[in-house]
Amino acid sequence: MNVTIIYYIITGILILDFVIDQVLDYLNYTRFDSSLPKDLEGIYDEETYKNSQVYKKTNYRFSVIHETFSLLLILLMLRFSGFGWIDNIARNTTEHPIGIALIFFGIIMFAGDLLNLPFSIYKTFVIEERFGFNKTSVKTFVLDKIKGWVLGAVLGGGILSLIILFFEKTGTDFWIYAWILITVITLFTNMFYSRWIVPIFNKQTPLEDGSLRSKIEKYSKEVGFNLEKIFVIDGSKRSSKANAYFSGFGKEKRITLYDTLIKDLDEEEIVAVLAHEVGHYKRRHIIFNIVLSVVLTGITLYLLSLFISIPELSLALGVSTPGFHTGLIAFALLYSPISEITGLFMNWVSRKFEYQADDYAKTTYSAAPLINALKRLSRNNLSNLTPHPAYVFMHYSHPTLLQRIRNLKA
Repeated sequence: MNVTIIYYIITGILILDFVIDQVLDYLNYTRFDSSLPKDLEGIYDEETYKNSQVYKKTNYRFSVIHETFSLLLILLMLRFSGFGWIDNIARNTTEHPIGIALIFFGIIMFAGDLLNLPFSIYKTFVIEERFGFNKTSVKTFVLDKIKGWVLGAVLGGGILSLIILFFEKTGTDFWIYAWILITVITLFTNMFYSRWIVPIFNKQTPLEDGSLRSKIEKYSKEVGFNLEKIFVIDGSKRSSKANAYFSGFGKEKRITLYDTLIKDLDEEEIVAVLAHEVGHYKRRHIIFNIVLSVVLTGITLYLLSLFISIPELSLALGVSTPGFHTGLIAFALLYSPISEITGLFMNWVSRKFEYQADDYAKTTYSAAPLINALKRLSRNNLSNLTPHPAYVFMHYSHPTLLQRIRNLKA
């Protein structure tokens, strides 16, 4: 394989991916001022709808600048052998392959985060603040960054170290052991995410006794869903936007409600939202997603094993000494078109699952409160009610609000 050809292929993929994203974003932008369909009339008053349009346009302009910066940064890294320079720093620090890889990725991740920090600050404390969403204090923002770095170093560094160790011991068969490792971590994360990971960033408290808890427990008994762990998370410490999610299996399964959700919706609407989440569990969507994710991970790791030892991949990044870590970077860049295709498939499956969960809530509880909840959440989040179909196809993991309402009314 020719190093120069690989370099231009990687560059071409990056530019093509950027152009496609910008075209889709622009198409979506052209729909921001569209008139609302009849089923969506009344969600916004005139002033709020104008505010939502300004919010979407502001985010669009911000994303163009941010994504352009990110593209230029990685193109400059490729053009001026930035990866090679970082690799030399790592190799001058240690000779151990695991140590080299940890230093290499540590520098890239930390430097990348610092370079993107101004964008993150502007997004949180200017845009989100301007439109009334931001509740994050400077202290919380800083602590979140530090916790994220530590968690990434411990978990990400640990996983990377084990994968390189597998490669050193087994050669190209490393993908089998790496697949087993990632599968175990995936299952563990899905089981204990709310118990072990969430408390690092948020406080969770059991939903107190009262009419809301009684209604939730009554519904769960009616549908044969044993649900004792109902928690409220302090999402309001960062944003006024609301959410709810289901996690875990068996004795570890739980429903988590954002405190903002409880504030924004009435009790019937909250139960309807939970009925939707229960629908995901009853239809085995979570298990299907885990199995599909594990299969795709296995395929990706197998393809990585075929290419990781090809020195030209690393050399195309401008490094002088090929290594697992630089081959991994090159493979990730070359694999991105395939990743886009699998992402399209995953989004398509996810949208189907959302319809099924809505149908379950409609059948076992009621469609009207779920429709009202979706409308209210969309209004409070200044959501885009008229997205472009091409943008929805490429990026949406959920059907649009209009599609969900029409399905619930059907």
